[in-house]
Amino acid sequence: MSLALRLRDCMASFQALPAWVRPWVAVVLVPVNIAPFFFLETSTGQAAAWASAFVAVTNLPIMLQQRGMSRLMSLPHLVAWIPLVAWLLVRMAGAEPLEMAETTLAWALITVNSLSLGFDGVDTWRWLAGERDIPGFPARHSL
Repeated sequence: MSLALRLRDCMASFQALPAWVRPWVAVVLVPVNIAPFFFLETSTGQAAAWASAFVAVTNLPIMLQQRGMSRLMSLPHLVAWIPLVAWLLVRMAGAEPLEMAETTLAWALITVNSLSLGFDGVDTWRWLAGERDIPGFPARHSL
């Protein structure tokens, strides 16, 4: 199957997600996790950029292979964001004060990714329990 057809299926699957999930991903989750790339001069930006890059590099192949939004895509979030959020919380509690921009970025990442981890934990559990459907393609199942 061509890359163009796989991308078309991925977009159709994204459009089939619940109405509240699409803006959560497109307007909140992705922008907050792209923001660290604009703060690479800070430790927070560097750590979060590495975590975001890991999620992108692992989720893209899953999405393309599955031709849609598999719950399996939640697993890389757990791997990357649990340590990131823990590190950020320790960093924020540290004695060394951060500049305002880095503090704002850190709290945005902690808030958004912690909320996302709740969803990701449920999706990972459901995938491990056998719920392998692909939104938009009820007859197709993931790995």
